[in-house]
Amino acid sequence: MDGKEYVQKVLSTVQKRNLGEEEFLDAVKEVLTSLVPVFDRRPDFIKAGLLERLTEPERAISFRVPWVDDNGEVQVNRGFRIQFNSAIGPYKGGLRFHPSVNQSIVKFLGFEQIFKNSLTGLPIGGAKGGSDFDPKGKSDNEVMRFCQAFMSELYKYIGSNRDVPAGDIGVGGREIGYLYGYYNKLKGVSEQGTLTGKGLTYGGSLARTEATGYGLVYFTEEMLKDHNLSFKDKKVVVSGSGNVAIYAIEKATELGAKVITCSDSNGYILDENGINLDVVKEIKEVRRGRIKEYLKSVPTAKYVPDFREIWNVKCDIALPCATQGEINEKSAKALVENGVIAVSEGANMPSTLDAINVFLSNKILFGPSKAANAGGVACSAIEMSQNSIRYSWTFEEVNNKIKNIMINIYNNSKNAAKEYGNEGNIVVGANIAGFLKVAEAMMAQGII
Repeated sequence: MDGKEYVQKVLSTVQKRNLGEEEFLDAVKEVLTSLVPVFDRRPDFIKAGLLERLTEPERAISFRVPWVDDNGEVQVNRGFRIQFNSAIGPYKGGLRFHPSVNQSIVKFLGFEQIFKNSLTGLPIGGAKGGSDFDPKGKSDNEVMRFCQAFMSELYKYIGSNRDVPAGDIGVGGREIGYLYGYYNKLKGVSEQGTLTGKGLTYGGSLARTEATGYGLVYFTEEMLKDHNLSFKDKKVVVSGSGNVAIYAIEKATELGAKVITCSDSNGYILDENGINLDVVKEIKEVRRGRIKEYLKSVPTAKYVPDFREIWNVKCDIALPCATQGEINEKSAKALVENGVIAVSEGANMPSTLDAINVFLSNKILFGPSKAANAGGVACSAIEMSQNSIRYSWTFEEVNNKIKNIMINIYNNSKNAAKEYGNEGNIVVGANIAGFLKVAEAMMAQGII
């Protein structure tokens, strides 16, 4: 059996076992098809059933989360934790609180996390979790009660040497604080390394807030530099207005770019003079408002009440930082027609497979999410290290570590792509580079 036959066999099995889980199936297909040349060289991987084991979570946990709202009414949400692979270290991956969360999305995110974590070079396995709870519009007390109810079940399955959750969409510093406090109460310990993204006063790391956005720009900067390009004087479109988008805008602007957009789930802002980041931070980090409020402070900007239309804005560089699947084939074609030279993913798989094919077939520089947005989990692992040694590094020290990790991820992905016959294809290179480390660890540890 050659590599292509093996991959097709596993894909067929995965599709039959996971009917209707489109997000997960797309993620598996994208990774596995790029690994064919690896299995052509390594038939021992086939014999060991690596893909059969890699595509099946080590543990999939789902549970109900009952809580009481401010009106005294009982609400019930679903909670999930998918512990996908622990071959290279304890499970590591964020928690997402959003109405769209279901098992397919959590499995897709957890599967991607295996390779992203491997690419950092740090000893962390892949996991993901979350709930269909929506923190938007909820009071602090409602969010606290939900987080405590959620942790009352999750605490049984996590720990600093077992599984270390962090934040994701809908889970910021407030939610992490509530989750961490209740975990310690339930366990009767102060186990700082069990959750990352904590506040600085109780074990958090400097640069964690900035890490994913900064890391995205560091990766993209290295990719541009490799082609004698830079951010300087480039027009950049960024989607989203959370931590990833805000700090990607900040760092890209520092490097000389003009960022002209940001968005939320309702629509997007176009400011041809360059996004005023102080206004965005006030709206999103202080008031937790909607991005259309930007016009109150900057009336010369334009608001479009359809966030998907953002990809029709002419730009040199696109940084999708909102959510999965936000760039479809049509949007990708619009970006190409408008002259985009580079696309780097700050969100988790924001480009569909069809969109990625459009970028690659048109020779657009493309940074896939598992490589380009690994700065956040890299900083989480750095936070774990600081918790282990009871010490804190400076912002500059952490930031430099993140930058070096992102540069290494780009170069390792580039080199893997070249070694396996796909020079210039960072999607294939990132998949192969991330897979090989996990594969060798799995081979060394036997059939478990």
